[in-house]
Amino acid sequence: MAEVRIENLKKSFGSVEVLKDIDLTVEDGSFVVLVGPSGCGKSTLLRAIAGLEPVTAGTITIGGRKVNDLAPAQREIAMVFQSYALYPHMDVAKNMGFGLRFAGTPKPEIEARVAEAARILQLEPLLKRRPRELSGGQRQRVAIGRAIVRKPQVFLFDEPLSNLDAALRINTRVEIAKLHKLLAATIVYVTHDQVEAMTLADKIVVMNQGRIEQQGKPLDLYYRPANLFVAGFIGSPGMNFLKGEIVHGGIDLGVDGKSLLPVPEGLAPGTRVTLGVRPEHMRIAASEGGPRVATTVDLVERLGEMGYAHLRLPSGTVVIAEVRGDAGLRTGDLAHVVLDPAHLHLFGSDGRRIG
Repeated sequence: MAEVRIENLKKSFGSVEVLKDIDLTVEDGSFVVLVGPSGCGKSTLLRAIAGLEPVTAGTITIGGRKVNDLAPAQREIAMVFQSYALYPHMDVAKNMGFGLRFAGTPKPEIEARVAEAARILQLEPLLKRRPRELSGGQRQRVAIGRAIVRKPQVFLFDEPLSNLDAALRINTRVEIAKLHKLLAATIVYVTHDQVEAMTLADKIVVMNQGRIEQQGKPLDLYYRPANLFVAGFIGSPGMNFLKGEIVHGGIDLGVDGKSLLPVPEGLAPGTRVTLGVRPEHMRIAASEGGPRVATTVDLVERLGEMGYAHLRLPSGTVVIAEVRGDAGLRTGDLAHVVLDPAHLHLFGSDGRRIG
């Protein structure tokens, strides 16, 4: 496998700049996931690495070799697309080995590589079937197998699970994670699903409007988001945001006189801030004790032992709190929410983290 290094990368379509000064290192053997909303540039970045999109400026190196001017076939990469793109008239074995046959690889070597990939992906009983005889998950494994037989330096995945139903997404996600460990592969993986990102990645790269907002280990991004965008994007449900102001004695959320929260040093009274708190750090409690806000219950999602209460503040803002067991909450109830001071996030007027 190999390291991928991207430096000062830019990509424009006419006057529209879709990638802006991208700097990213994908370490040898690591699993890096690109996430972000639709149109943020993550698939364009993946296609640039693959050689399917020429770049406007900057460099891409794979295994220490600059590849900007190399065709996709010369970059020693293999790409797995959202669409399986299997040949319907070929069986599984022929689909997996087609690229090798096209490249003139000797037949015995093709058969050996296909057999090894089929063993890894548990496709051996399916080698003589055609795509129409396979489930969605099986077709995706064939597409992955077609990539494995090429023995690439880098695997590129472009939203490979988006066509699968919920159960198959989970199963295939587990299989991809196991495959990464087994092959010690360098993987760059694009998804819009941040749950996939959190469960698969060694490193998550959060993109927005063609820029990298933050990159790091999944839990680093979860517990220390650099700005409001990352804080709201990473996590399901997302982080709750409350507007506040620094006053003498704490942060005033403007709800009632008992909702003052501890204030970080160095912030002057009158400073406008946004307070972030995740659902698991908001606790439904009795009306007395601790920094709290009074809310009205809009909805309770029951997910078994754990659920989510949707709570409306007097301002109309809706926040989500995690609840356990039968919390006894009903729509229209008054509920006091206690915020955990140890797990609060503070953002300035520019959206950047300040505490």
